[in-house]
This record gives sequence, structure tokens and C-alpha cells, in this order.
Amino acid sequence: MTNQESDALKICAVPARDVPRALLRLADPSDAMIDAYLAQSQSFVANSHGCAVGEVVLVPTRPQTLEIMNVAVDPNYQRRGVGRALILHVIAYARTRPVQTLELGTGNSSLGPLRLYQQCGFRIVGIERDFFTRHYPEPIWENGFRIVSRHVASAPRLKRGSEPCLNTART
Repeated sequence: MTNQESDALKICAVPARDVPRALLRLADPSDAMIDAYLAQSQSFVANSHGCAVGEVVLVPTRPQTLEIMNVAVDPNYQRRGVGRALILHVIAYARTRPVQTLELGTGNSSLGPLRLYQQCGFRIVGIERDFFTRHYPEPIWENGFRIVSRHVASAPRLKRGSEPCLNTART
């Protein structure tokens, strides 16, 4: 993302009802699943020049734990730093809360997002086998592969002053 583009990108907390459904569906094709977690979420939208170009949804799942349930960037804005900005924003947000763990889950074939999350300090802590076949009635395909398992990752460094994103290369 150029300096001009980053200056134009604004990330704001929004009510769940104001998160664009089209962006949510980029990361989760199930309206039923989206509705289930959106109701209890803290949501943020990335805007560029007044247009919503990305979103991230956080949900408290256990005491002192937040989970990134949905993160998506408009295809026209991907690989421009918007996803990284959203992830860094929620890490900073989590540091201001009584949170010790920030987690996320993503499909086994989500190669670009897995790379980004690991660059931002997340580490794979588990695999939920057959998650997508159990929770979604229709098969989901990505990068030529059927998404079957869910990779669970955690960002263990939520202490103030630690820098989570070690590699600033764009993904």
C-alpha cells in the first residue's frame, strides 16, 4: 500500500448490522453462520475514499479470549495491505481489553491468509478435522481445493509494546 493509499484507509468500529454482507460472504458463504456470530460481535470496517473495502469481526469465545470470526477484503483491494491493516488493528484493539488470547480459524486451503496471519505473529495451534463438512451443507472450494479442515491459530503476544507483524512484505 502506498503512503497515499494508507492515508486514505480508515478503520472504524461499526454496529454489526452495518458490516457489508457482500464482504462477509467473501470469507463465509453461510448467512446462518454469519448471523450466529455477528449478533455478539465487535466489528470493524476498512474504508478507502468512503467505500467499504474490508472488514473484520471479533467475537468473545471464552474468558479473556477473542476470536476473529470473519475477515475479508474486496478483491479489487487485495494485496494492497488492507488485510494486514485490519489484522494489526484488531491486535491493537485486543491489547486494550482484558484479553490474553486472540484466535482465528481458517480453511486448510487458505494459503495467502495463513501466510499473512503467521507473519503477524499467529501460530497454528490446532486443526479441526472435517469442520467445514460438518458445519456447511454445501462444499466450499478455494485455490482448487475443497475446504475440509479448519486451521486454528493464536496470537500469543498481546502484551503492550510487542510488535506482532515482523515481516512487512505485502500479501
